[in-house]
Amino acid sequence: MFESMFRKYFTPKNILFVIAVILFLVFMHKIADIAVMFFASFVIASSLNPIVDKFSHKYKRTIVSAVVLILAIILLLAFIVPVIIIAGHEIVNFAQSFPQYIDNLQNIAGNASYIKAIDISEVLSSAAGFTSNFINETINLGINIGSAFVYLIASLLIIYYFLADKEQVRNTFLKLVPSQMRKKAGEIWDSISHKIGGYVVAQIATMASVGIIVTLGLLLIKVDYALLLGLISMVLDIIPVIGPAIALVICLLVTFKAGPLTLILVAVIFISAQLVENNFVRPYVFGKFLDIHPLLIYFFLFLTAKYLGLIGVVFAPAIAATCVVLTEELYIKNI
Repeated sequence: MFESMFRKYFTPKNILFVIAVILFLVFMHKIADIAVMFFASFVIASSLNPIVDKFSHKYKRTIVSAVVLILAIILLLAFIVPVIIIAGHEIVNFAQSFPQYIDNLQNIAGNASYIKAIDISEVLSSAAGFTSNFINETINLGINIGSAFVYLIASLLIIYYFLADKEQVRNTFLKLVPSQMRKKAGEIWDSISHKIGGYVVAQIATMASVGIIVTLGLLLIKVDYALLLGLISMVLDIIPVIGPAIALVICLLVTFKAGPLTLILVAVIFISAQLVENNFVRPYVFGKFLDIHPLLIYFFLFLTAKYLGLIGVVFAPAIAATCVVLTEELYIKNI
């Protein structure tokens, strides 16, 4: 039995295929940023594929793909633009009062004797250095914004081609696999596409739950900039563990002068939002769409943070789902 399996699978073609896969993974590591962009585009395309599949039976798939992608962008803007407009006055007021927050923090943290001990010449020298660095960082920021815009356009084009040429992309991938493995590879491709397709929906649902709870809670205790802080909490929630902690710190800094009771209530609101998300919303939506244990998500969170940076952290659940499918299909089901 072992000899027959050895002859069936350990052929020169299969060995070359395994070597090619290893070299491909090494190459992907070298171009991690581009690989993550393609993977993120594949995830978003997989979430839109069911809609495209439903209407592509009646209309041309290329047209349906373009319409669905445009509608998705319009819906996203329809949510973002009104929120920004509503929170616009809060953003302006917060920007105007931000120096006062800094002064209050300095008054709390420092004292007169400490201020007198400051070397003015050293401060001026540091200020000059800071100004120079600030100018350089501003230039770099402009370059980064331009690069981000280019990446955004490229990602939208990649998403479109993943949608419009779904079968062509799948068949091209299967051609690279040895013939006796193509059926299995096709099942794995479909399983991965189906499982991670729900990641976008699950992520939006969990972020929305946090944003709504925080905003309503802050409005109830009459905290300034409640809508803005709720929006910040919702956006930062896309980064597991670290994002909510940063959002809590921002809210505490903004509301610290309202008194100890308000600070305690703000902390309670954030803890409540995280409890609802982690114990009710996240287990349901991620369990329904991804079916992976939270421990695996945390493992891939730290792994992607180390090797792929912020974008890897954002897509850690989708990467975890992909690895789980590969493990189940290639190993567990064969035991």
